[in-house]
Amino acid sequence: MTDRTARSADAAGAPEAAPSRTVLLRGGEVHSPADPFATAMVVERGHVAWVGSEGAADAFARGVDEVVDLDGALVTPAFTDAHVHTTSAGLALTGLDLTGARSLPEALGLVRAYAARRPSDRVLLGHGWDAARWPERRAPRRAELDEAARGRPLYLSRVDVHSAVVTTALLDLVPAVRARGDEPLTRDDHHAVRRAALGAVTPAQRAEAQRAALDRAASLGIGSVHECGGPDISSAEDFTALLDLAGQRPGPRVFGYWADRDLDRARELGAVGAAGDLFVDGALGSHTACLHAPYADAPHTGTGYLDAGAVAEHVAGCTEAGLQAGFHAIGDAAVGAVVEGVRAAAEKVGLERVRAARHRVEHAEMMTPATIAAFAELGLTASVQPAFDAAWGGDEGMYADRLGVERARTLNPYAAMLKAGVALAFGSDAPVTPLDPWGTVRAAAFHRTPAHRISVRAAFAAHTRGGWRALGRDDAGTLVPGAPADYAVWRTGELVVQAPDDRVARWSTDPRSGTPGLPDLSPGRELPVCLATVVGGREVFVRPQG
Repeated sequence: MTDRTARSADAAGAPEAAPSRTVLLRGGEVHSPADPFATAMVVERGHVAWVGSEGAADAFARGVDEVVDLDGALVTPAFTDAHVHTTSAGLALTGLDLTGARSLPEALGLVRAYAARRPSDRVLLGHGWDAARWPERRAPRRAELDEAARGRPLYLSRVDVHSAVVTTALLDLVPAVRARGDEPLTRDDHHAVRRAALGAVTPAQRAEAQRAALDRAASLGIGSVHECGGPDISSAEDFTALLDLAGQRPGPRVFGYWADRDLDRARELGAVGAAGDLFVDGALGSHTACLHAPYADAPHTGTGYLDAGAVAEHVAGCTEAGLQAGFHAIGDAAVGAVVEGVRAAAEKVGLERVRAARHRVEHAEMMTPATIAAFAELGLTASVQPAFDAAWGGDEGMYADRLGVERARTLNPYAAMLKAGVALAFGSDAPVTPLDPWGTVRAAAFHRTPAHRISVRAAFAAHTRGGWRALGRDDAGTLVPGAPADYAVWRTGELVVQAPDDRVARWSTDPRSGTPGLPDLSPGRELPVCLATVVGGREVFVRPQG
């Protein structure tokens, strides 16, 4: 095992040596299954040592190195974002972000202004355009981009990062791409121009972007991220640079997944799994998700990259090698191919071994009762992004445009998945949707399709403990004695219990239920504000006062 592999197994960014100081936090609300009425917590050697009542805290006050007065603040486990593209998320923070553009002319104006501000960049990079939200309902044409960028190389990824528009000058740098029309580039053409564009990012730009993304995560109470890299997404240099950076500075833990069928390469790079965005298909917004029936607004069924045979080979190989396998699958045909392949692998190496490996499926949006049952049977973790429904769900959203209203209403059925026993881990897929953990919990609890809603408590668990379980760790993600001291402190309002079934919510507020409360996440309510984030007992973010 290489040094990088050994470190990645415990996550880059985790403290090399736990702090020796013992800290008592008291005078707040501590969200802990060990004591639903806890108001205090002791942290020692980077782990939770005790949680309990304010009266019992007096016994610890004289024997600790520091006492923190929470002044009524809420303490929760830190969030885990189970699907992040860290460098790309950072470039969206430090570079050209088109997610707020309300029209095509506004987007082109942002491109002009950005090009003027960055005269020395070899390639201009931007992200987040979504023509479905614009009155013009079309992507920028190449001539328009050539004019806005003043003839310079420019790469603009669509919000789902599965297609892009580029300038003529960038195409000239990638001779293998022969497409010269105005349609966004997809599949191999998109992968080629993305490699060229990201290859122009300097090490200094990359480090700036990675720091920006990790600092933003810490400021939002995120204590761990699952980096989803791979040869078709970023580069080996980007992946290892992120693991090295995270290991050298205080910040969220970084667990790296490398989406490659070459298992030796994944191990060599220090990945915890040959998983993440190993593409079985593309995305609905770019018409590349692989469907059983044609799109409602296009005469085809999308794109399949891996079939069931390839899935079976990868899962069997990873299971034998002690690695997690994982796949990107959105469309119902793609999810079906994953299930068929994993079941074939289980027949070869044994069902219990496959279940124990906790292989993953990223996104898993178009689920059916049969595939939900198969996920539970095969022990597959669904690494999902509730913000997708908030952004594109509903009867007039992008999903309905692509699939029609009836099929769109079946997407992201979290309630049915939980009821069947499918393990959920929540993430953002940043920069596809922003880092926003409480917003993610809200999106699951107030799903646009009411039948798919889950309780705030279940959604919170999927975004904290769920991410750790997706890594194969059952000893983290909650504030109980012995767990890693990864927690966040929040300024928030009254704590409540919210569930789709009002009968459940009413019983859960009864003291006899022993259900700890969480912030009120009703739409329109202000989300909690992170005051501090602690990872392994070390502060990685403290909100400035004033």
